[in-house]
Formats: sequence, structure tokens, C-alpha cells
Amino acid sequence: MYAIVEIAGHQFKVEKDQKVFVNRLTTEEGKKVDFDNVLLIGDGDNITLGAPAIDGALVSAKVLKHLKGDKVIVFKKKRRKGYRVKNGHRQSLSEIVIEGITASGAKKAAPKKEAKKVEAKADTPKPVAKKAAPKKATGKADDLKKIEGAGPKAAEALVNAGIDTFAKVAKTDAAKLSEILTEASSRLAHIVTDTWPKQAQLAADGKWDELKELQDRLDGGIEK
Repeated sequence: MYAIVEIAGHQFKVEKDQKVFVNRLTTEEGKKVDFDNVLLIGDGDNITLGAPAIDGALVSAKVLKHLKGDKVIVFKKKRRKGYRVKNGHRQSLSEIVIEGITASGAKKAAPKKEAKKVEAKADTPKPVAKKAAPKKATGKADDLKKIEGAGPKAAEALVNAGIDTFAKVAKTDAAKLSEILTEASSRLAHIVTDTWPKQAQLAADGKWDELKELQDRLDGGIEK
């Protein structure tokens, strides 16, 4: 039996006991983790396709270790401008081993309760619900994309969760920030948020030079 499952924003074809390198997960080493975004399951000649995911399907795995991938050199140059920039990057990865593939029964949606029908009296007019006035913004939002590793999608996820300023990011635990990103989209689950509160505090205090020095020391969101 094999399955095609989405893990940390990428799709993998996996089988039982197979080891896979994926983008860094928040799960600790030695802990188990489940992935429910299973797109396809194959068992011999029987193939089950999801639309897009298969209800009840689950791929269970165990995190073996966290590591970094090979260094990739990124070189940018502009002709006749004297512009040359050379950077190195090592992707933060997690090595996992697939422990099992469940085709169905992993989760069941709770049955919806039928609403009780209330007969309205013909003589009694229905009350008109008043529309609530839109809430006014209490303050100006900050550009969270200035935090190393926080792209437009990640910044949008934080704003939607009510964290729209550097001060609020600084007061939020890194694990909570990672949880918010994961709930917003599985494509954001691999982002490392360990230094985000520290970066946000420097930005909130207006210490841009210190923030630049810190970001120069970061590698994949982790301080060297």
C-alpha cells in the first residue's frame, strides 16, 4: 500500500517504513505526527482518489531527527550596475519514518443536529435583526514582512489571527506563532518562528540596526 500525502506544503509518495526528508516540522524528535491531507491511496489494483483529500485517511509517522540540508549558493548580479550579492542557504529539514497508512476511519465528522422547527404565528411579525456596526481599527498595523522569514502569506495569517503589530508578535510565544501559521495553511507549517518574538521586539523598539545585525546571523530562521 502506498499513499500520496501533503506534508509541510509538499506532496510525497510514501509507503510503510519509508524514510522521508521534509521541511522542518514543529514536532519534537522522537514524537509521532499524523498527516490527514491524503490525496491518493493505492493498494494493488485498487486506487482511491480524494476530492481533493480522502475523508478519514491518515498517514502516521515518527520524527527521527531535525537537520539542515546541503548549502545552496545564491548569486545575483546586475550588468553594468556594479551590483553583486552572494548568499548561502541551508534548508531546515526533518527526517521522518512512515509508520502506517490508514485508508478510512481516522476521523469522523460529528453528525449535525436537526434544528427544531418552530411554527411562527401568523399575527406576530418577525423582529428585524439590526446589523452590527463594523469595528473600527484601534491602531495602525505594522509591516510584519520586515521580520526575517515572514512572507506575505505568513504576515496575512498573523493579521487574521489579530496579531498585526510588532509589539503583539513580541508578546506571542514562538510555538503559538507556528501553530497559527499551520492552522492557516499547511504550506506555512515548515516556517521556523523561533526568533520572531526577538525580531519583533527590536522592530517595536525602533532598533533597526540591531535587527539588521540579527537577521544577518540567521540561517533558515535559526540564529547561528
